[in-house]
This record gives sequence, structure tokens and C-alpha cells, in this order.
Amino acid sequence: QVQLVESGGGLVQPGGSLRLSCAASGRIFRLYGMAWYRQAPGKQRELVASITSGYSTNYVDSVKGRFTISRDNARSTVYLQMDSLKPEDTAVYYCNADRGPTGPISWSWGQGTQVTVSS
Repeated sequence: QVQLVESGGGLVQPGGSLRLSCAASGRIFRLYGMAWYRQAPGKQRELVASITSGYSTNYVDSVKGRFTISRDNARSTVYLQMDSLKPEDTAVYYCNADRGPTGPISWSWGQGTQVTVSS
């Protein structure tokens, strides 16, 4: 059973930065594409950024140029560097696998990490 542990959230002023981390256990991490999602109050969870096992990345339009996803296979960890944060980035952020060796996949969700952007 894979466990996902997100960390790094907090309260930051508009224009500030945060770096989120997500550590995974229980699988051969390097074989899996990983993604960051977020869920704001009253809204559905949305995909924010993804990174394949081959290190290709994709971003939702609203974060392009501001967020950077990366991974460290040796640490089984995926990161989300968030710069130029806006109040609309406020949400609980989660990570998960999105693709495995045989196709799309999703593991059990972790507890997420709260990001609040406010002055």
C-alpha cells in the first residue's frame, strides 16, 4: 500500500513562494508519473501539474510560468515550487500518481497540505 505524505504548505503573502514536497513509499517510484492537485473550498479537485517517469512536465494554464514540478527518484519525492503566488492559489494541495507502467493509476490520497495566500 502506497503512502503519500505532503508537506511544505503555509500562509504566504501574494507574490510570495512556497515549495511543497510529497514523499511516497511502497512502490518503485521512478516507474510512475506523478502529479499535484489542489482543492479549494467549495470546488472540485483539479490537476495543477504533472511529471512523467521520463521527466516531461505539464501545467494547468493558470499556473504556467509560476509553478515548477520536479522529482527526485532517489528520495521517492515529488516537489512543487510555487512562485508569484496569488490569492486564487489558496487550496489544499495533494499529490498522487497519475500513470504507471501499465496505464493510468491513482493511489490512496494523503492528507494534503494547506496553502493560504493572503495579505
